[in-house]
Amino acid sequence: METVENLEAINLLGLNQKNLEDFFVSIEEKPFRAVQVMKWMHQRGISDFSQMTDLSKSLREKLESHCVIRAPEVIYEKTSQDGTRKWVISVGDKDLIEMVLIPEKNRATLCVSSQVGCAVDCSFCATGKQGFSRNLNLDEIIGQVWVAANSFGVPRTPDSRPITNVVMMGMGEPLLNFGPVVDAMNLMMDDNAYGLSKRKVTLSTSGIVPKIDDLGKVTDVALTISLHAPNDELRNKLVPINKKYPIKELIEAVKRYVEGCSDKRVTTIEYILIEDVNDSLELAEELCDLLRQLPCKINLIPFNPFSESEYKKPSGNRVKRFQKFLQDKGYVTTIRSTRGDDIMAACGQLVGQVNDKTRKKERAENKLKIKAKTI
Repeated sequence: METVENLEAINLLGLNQKNLEDFFVSIEEKPFRAVQVMKWMHQRGISDFSQMTDLSKSLREKLESHCVIRAPEVIYEKTSQDGTRKWVISVGDKDLIEMVLIPEKNRATLCVSSQVGCAVDCSFCATGKQGFSRNLNLDEIIGQVWVAANSFGVPRTPDSRPITNVVMMGMGEPLLNFGPVVDAMNLMMDDNAYGLSKRKVTLSTSGIVPKIDDLGKVTDVALTISLHAPNDELRNKLVPINKKYPIKELIEAVKRYVEGCSDKRVTTIEYILIEDVNDSLELAEELCDLLRQLPCKINLIPFNPFSESEYKKPSGNRVKRFQKFLQDKGYVTTIRSTRGDDIMAACGQLVGQVNDKTRKKERAENKLKIKAKTI
């Protein structure tokens, strides 16, 4: 058995409950210490072991010598005119990620990143234009929740819930970082940590079909599908992963996920509206036909412009016309309010800074230079 003397300093934020229990056993402590430390870390926001007063002095000293509780470094924070808050966080190697907190009357929704950049490269999303560096570790994902919760003040009380909802909709495709994302969501829902209900934790995916099936085997968090088109020809252009997992396979996987949930579950379909691309009433009718057998609601998201895209945001009248058509067909359809666009924190605008190992951004910039020379 490995002893505490030869252990390197370990970041306890990067351990789920099982791993934390194993850690305490490895240093010849009782497994129940894991729950005690989890409550101090996640419920109270404490990172100083000396303040964990229900631990023995000898254990506190042992932890101080060999462990840390360390979230990623916040290097920038800004608040929008509408109250939306954005953090830029360093995760090392010149990689930066972003997370966004959207406050409303009775809730605060945190949009969390799962990767540095994104390899899926949806054509309407600023993140994908940055390329891809790597997956985030558990401490870097749950650390975002920890930072946001602690921004309301430390120590927190165990029954405080400054973050009421978490959406895995930040930078990256969550299902392509499966293990750490699932571990992070489990901590979000753990009563010894953040205590959120499964309906308050949402995973949004572009449609990684095998991983949707895998997800259904380990959890039943709320599932949101980034659809954005009702047919394969258009979706192949907007969401390139569709070429590998076409719409029919995606819808069937979502049905299996919903059927496996213990309650009457309704999936949210996200549909970014882009002027003269996917906002016609003909496409709205196709969308209705496609979703007829799927229990769902539809969330329309007017496109949020960014410098690398030539797409345009449709007028308010076109958005409302699309919504009315869907509502008249019997679909619960909402329009997402644009929040934080003045600080580039709105849906599709998160970019961070990506040490792009795919060189995608470099190739795209070279194409633009070539195009500019020919004009």
